[in-house]
Amino acid sequence: MTRLDFTSQRLFVDAPLSEGARVELSREQGNYLFNVLRLSEGARLLVFNGRDGEWRALAHAAKKAATLTVETRTREQEFLPDVDYLFAPLKHARLDYMAQKAVEMGARRLRPVLTRRTQASRINLDRLRANAIEAAEQCGIIALAEIFPEEKLDRVLDQWPDDRLLIFCDEAAAIADPVAALRAAGAGFEKFAVLIGPEGGFDQTERARLRELAPVAPLSLGPRVLRADTAAVAALTLVQTVLGDLAG
Repeated sequence: MTRLDFTSQRLFVDAPLSEGARVELSREQGNYLFNVLRLSEGARLLVFNGRDGEWRALAHAAKKAATLTVETRTREQEFLPDVDYLFAPLKHARLDYMAQKAVEMGARRLRPVLTRRTQASRINLDRLRANAIEAAEQCGIIALAEIFPEEKLDRVLDQWPDDRLLIFCDEAAAIADPVAALRAAGAGFEKFAVLIGPEGGFDQTERARLRELAPVAPLSLGPRVLRADTAAVAALTLVQTVLGDLAG
């Protein structure tokens, strides 16, 4: 595993990166680097865009727009496991936490879905993306999770592909060994999705439809009922350990 540099400030930039490239920063990024972090002119930091790997760059302060001069690549581009994370939107603070933890656990896509018991029917996609970027910056991740607009669960299930195993967490599922269940269900698949329902769980119609879907794997998270944001961390940890990049 590549040894990560956590002593340097890391910054996501939405611009092509290559040796010698000059990148203009947004006003917010410039303010963050030079006024909040109080970096000095010519300070070095690490930058990434989710496409071209990680690079070391020099920061330049300016009245109009701060800039970066890209120097050398420190890490080749890495790619996340092909795991989608589908979730019923929560209220702001808990949604922020859930998005950050899903990114930390290596979800490649964040997909909000609207169920019959969803608490919040609208989601701020810019805020969701900002949380994903912040988590990637802080945790050394250089492959940025893709953010999807919210969709109704029924529509998502109508279009479900037969090559992606849908793992849905269901408090009504029989309590069994989740590791063994995932190993059995995941055999032969390379694409996965984890679905976490709303507070209160799926209603009976949704649960019945999910169980009839193919390919699908109901998953119990044990004898305790978890909040949705906690369930997200537990489920993604299990899936990545058994089927993803934590499996070695």
